[in-house]
Amino acid sequence: MAQVEATTERIVAADPEKVFDTLADYSGAREKLLPEHFSEYEVREGGDGEGTLVHWKLQATSKRVRDCLLEVSEPSDGRLVEKDRNSSMVTTWTVTPAGEGGSRVVVTTLWNGAGGIGGFFEKTFAPKGLSRIYDALLERLAAEVEK
Repeated sequence: MAQVEATTERIVAADPEKVFDTLADYSGAREKLLPEHFSEYEVREGGDGEGTLVHWKLQATSKRVRDCLLEVSEPSDGRLVEKDRNSSMVTTWTVTPAGEGGSRVVVTTLWNGAGGIGGFFEKTFAPKGLSRIYDALLERLAAEVEK
């Protein structure tokens, strides 16, 4: 089993605190940011950053759907971590200053991939697909916070 990693980043023309608060707002803003690859969104506990438990289904491909139950933590300023209770998947959102009044948002997802030939294809193609999904989410985030 090899670890698979997908990373996407974007510069957003908004204050880092505003960007982070929008990402951490699971009971309000976050659902609006999700592209069509996400369904069955439900906040089960909390709703604002640390301590939130949120559920969604992520359809990465026409045949691949992950049922995600994510525990949210904030291990440090500007960092939001979503750990899936149903798999090894961990997504980390990092928001840092970028220029005057701007923010760099980096989202990295790691998980233990399959072995063998299936694992080869997963490691080769899954990061690109997931990066496209998160790029769409970051585009929606930028549109939301740059208003």
